[in-house]
Amino acid sequence: MTDSPAPGVLWIVATPIGNLGDLSTRAATVLAEADVIAAEDTRHTKRLLDHLGIHTRTLSLHEHNEEARAVPLIERLRGGASIALVSDAGTPLISDPGYRLVAAVREAGLTVQTVPGPSAVVAALSISGLPTDRFVFEGFLPAKPGARRKRLAELVSEPRTLVCYESSHRITRCVADLGAVFGQRPVTLARELTKRYEQSVTCPAAELAEWLNADANRVRGEFVLVIGGASENTDATGNGPSLDQLLAALVPELGTKKAAKLAARLTDTPKKQAYAKAVSLSAGHAAPDNG
Repeated sequence: MTDSPAPGVLWIVATPIGNLGDLSTRAATVLAEADVIAAEDTRHTKRLLDHLGIHTRTLSLHEHNEEARAVPLIERLRGGASIALVSDAGTPLISDPGYRLVAAVREAGLTVQTVPGPSAVVAALSISGLPTDRFVFEGFLPAKPGARRKRLAELVSEPRTLVCYESSHRITRCVADLGAVFGQRPVTLARELTKRYEQSVTCPAAELAEWLNADANRVRGEFVLVIGGASENTDATGNGPSLDQLLAALVPELGTKKAAKLAARLTDTPKKQAYAKAVSLSAGHAAPDNG
């Protein structure tokens, strides 16, 4: 039998990322017996609670009101209330609101406890077949193409496995950028984890766009990308992008000077050589030299 939630505690409760059967018995008990549930989207959480037959009161807590909500919630905790924090799906605070509240509760000397469970990051890592002993979680990559390519280029020499989220309306462009920047590096794309149409594939980054575009259904849903880390000599092993590949991806967005500087650092190429190559590539692009 699961114990009731202790009073005066902020509970961080993981909820399903798709399959409602993944909610633990302990999580259901905490949600049912808490005095209030702080939810990223109360309408979304209400569907889960209705499914479980739970009638606990909810209030919204999202990025726009988190700091304002913290003060009254802390007062309720001091008064002995039990509060559960949930996000729309998965483990709260992982690319979701909540860390400001948790920090404020801890600063107030109050107790924070976890009810662990589903997490898309860990789920994708576990099925990727890529090294999981060390990894870096990037959250969502930048939405703008130039910023996204720049960030990917900055990560190309990272030796740890990379994990990031992506949305359905950006996945096609994101995968194209992955191919340009990471070349033959292995990437696992996982979509709709734990849901009816769950699907995953592992292939070289340069081939991922072709796989994705082969079926219109493959661009639907929520995505996690797991990218193999760089070896000690990325270029020599053929697992990472060449100078030409990096410049082809970066010049249209950053201009010759910034692209050359970044590509030279990432490929250990002399700056003058990288700049000369960038100039030759920039002739066919309309992007200004914004260095």
